[in-house]
Amino acid sequence: MFKVLGVDVGLDGAIALVGHGFLAVEDMPTMGSGRQRVINGAELCDIITRWAPDLAVVEKVHAFPGQGVSSAFRFGQALGTAEGVITGLKIPIKYVSPAAWKRSYRLTSDKEQARMRAIQLFPHMSDRLGRKKDHDRAEALLIAALQQDGE
Repeated sequence: MFKVLGVDVGLDGAIALVGHGFLAVEDMPTMGSGRQRVINGAELCDIITRWAPDLAVVEKVHAFPGQGVSSAFRFGQALGTAEGVITGLKIPIKYVSPAAWKRSYRLTSDKEQARMRAIQLFPHMSDRLGRKKDHDRAEALLIAALQQDGE
């Protein structure tokens, strides 16, 4: 059974597992607070090991114009931690740009659209996607599901 890990990168990101008979979503595990907050690599490793995905699909992200240096560094550090854990577990990584996966679902950059689409596709996960701030969980699910469908 082919299982895909979807990764919506960032400190407020999320990870999701989609596969035949498998469906899970978690907020990106972090530790610390404020400017000291970082991805908890050990916990991320534990979750991904337990899920045992065959492939990871990571959102191909970059710093944004006008984003502060500290913010850009922390975002890159989050991406690097996720990539390091996945690579260390010897899981193949595929990257998908936000524009590409959103286009596949006919979504705009409105995060609420992604959340609503994920609820449509995964109604039994609606309790995990019920809040507006659950859009990162929705995006991780959609990223994983896109690859699961053969995109």
